Formats: sequence, structure tokens, C-alpha cells
Amino acid sequence: MEWVSYVGFVAAFCTSMSFLPQAYKVIKTRDTRSISLVMYIVYVIGVSLWLIYGILTADIPLIVANFVTLLLAAFILFIKIKNRGTDKT
Repeated sequence: MEWVSYVGFVAAFCTSMSFLPQAYKVIKTRDTRSISLVMYIVYVIGVSLWLIYGILTADIPLIVANFVTLLLAAFILFIKIKNRGTDKT
């Protein structure tokens, strides 16, 4: 494996793991009031497109990063949409 791939895997790890604190907080509290619905919709679409791009180009770090990030961001978005009627700003 070339050093460029290692850089990609470290970047993938950092960006994917950055969602863990938010996902943990949402799982623990189910509180999504401070989360922007529009931002998460756009973000999940963007991450999905990056995942597709990674698959089409066979870029493993890109695939791994965006797969993990998509799972976490989609979960947060799901809870946000589920809480939409009860969120009070």
C-alpha cells in the first residue's frame, strides 16, 4: 500500500469519527433540537454521492470514510425527522 492510501485512511478515520460524539449524544438523549434538518439532508445527500464516487473510482479510503459517515449521519437525520413534531426551538 502506498503512503497516499495511508493518508486517505487517516483522513477517513478522522472525518468519520468526528460524527461519533453527535451520534452518541442523539442516541443517549434523543434530543435533536439544535441540529439543522436542512443541513443534515444536504449532508447525507453529499456523503451518499461521495460514496458512489468512491465506488465508481474504486477508492477504498473514500468508500470506507463515506460509508461510516453515511451510517452515522443518516441515523442522526432519521432521529431528527422522527422528532420533527416534538422539537421546539
